[in-house]
Amino acid sequence: MLIILFLSLLVSSVVGTEKDSALPRLSDTKAVEAFIDSAEVVVIGFLEGEESHGYQELVAAAKRVDSVSFAIVTEKEVWADYSLSSGTITLFRKADNHQENLSLDDAKKVETDGLVNFITINEVRYITEYNQVTAVGLFNSGVKVHLLLFANRESKEYTKLKERLAALAPQFTSKLLFVLINGAVKSNSRSLGYFGLKSKDLPRVGLYDGDSDMKWLLPEGKISTERVQEFCQSFLRGELKEVPQAGVEPKTEL
Repeated sequence: MLIILFLSLLVSSVVGTEKDSALPRLSDTKAVEAFIDSAEVVVIGFLEGEESHGYQELVAAAKRVDSVSFAIVTEKEVWADYSLSSGTITLFRKADNHQENLSLDDAKKVETDGLVNFITINEVRYITEYNQVTAVGLFNSGVKVHLLLFANRESKEYTKLKERLAALAPQFTSKLLFVLINGAVKSNSRSLGYFGLKSKDLPRVGLYDGDSDMKWLLPEGKISTERVQEFCQSFLRGELKEVPQAGVEPKTEL
């Protein structure tokens, strides 16, 4: 009886492990759209099945990157709706309505570390904290204008400001990327200096246009949702072009 009970528990454990290792399957375009809309960043494997090249590595990556939802699509008719014709692992993100494809046909060998790196680099969110990894995804984005929140992580207002801007960011999808720069990190001092700021000056809000290489600071004062919103809209209306740039000393006649 004990042996039978042990074998029963063992079988249940194996079944449970297999179930836990399986990724959700999306059967049609509506299901894919709903899945993409369910989170800021999702990853979908457009693969023929669980035996496909890269599937096991994708499952392993899903276990390591718990901040992102994963699924697979095996129906090739659905692949075509996303301009895909071969095995591909795709990251979808809302911040700039971006679809980043990793073609498995181009990769002779797929490794879990490589997939984790691909996901981490491209994990741009409504408000993304700037560091050496996220910088790649931010600067590779088609959206070249960044609204920057300079704040010290240890400060009392840090979390509140971050949440405030994250809630505002969806209004500017595909127009501006919202980026958090922790002024307490020594490696970020160059970014602060570019805007003429030091850690003691924070928190401040700035705006950088990568296309024109121009930058502006929101005037000192309370960093309210309304002020940041108007700051962003002023840029989009073209009104900031006449405003003196941040970190630039005004010229004086001798």
